[in-house]
Amino acid sequence: MSGFGNKDTRGGGRGAAKGKDGDKAGRRGGFFRRRRVCKFCVEKIDYVSYKDVKLLSPFIPERGKIQPRRISGTCAKHQRALQTAIKRARTLALIPYVTD
Repeated sequence: MSGFGNKDTRGGGRGAAKGKDGDKAGRRGGFFRRRRVCKFCVEKIDYVSYKDVKLLSPFIPERGKIQPRRISGTCAKHQRALQTAIKRARTLALIPYVTD
């Protein structure tokens, strides 16, 4: 017939061209990014204060958004505390919501 059951004609089956290492062929580079460590864990900061604007400001870029964990490198526990502190500081106008 017309080959409805043939997976090779779609390109995603067994006949798909892959590199020697499979899907990893395009990821071979000499670049290795170190895993970020939590700043609060390293400095042994238990409580993230909303009053400490100097501590909070590196975690807020120019646009005013709170940086995610994967970018800032904080652990889950301290990211939650950081988020609460930033929101409290914004409410009291210590940190702007957005920049112009």
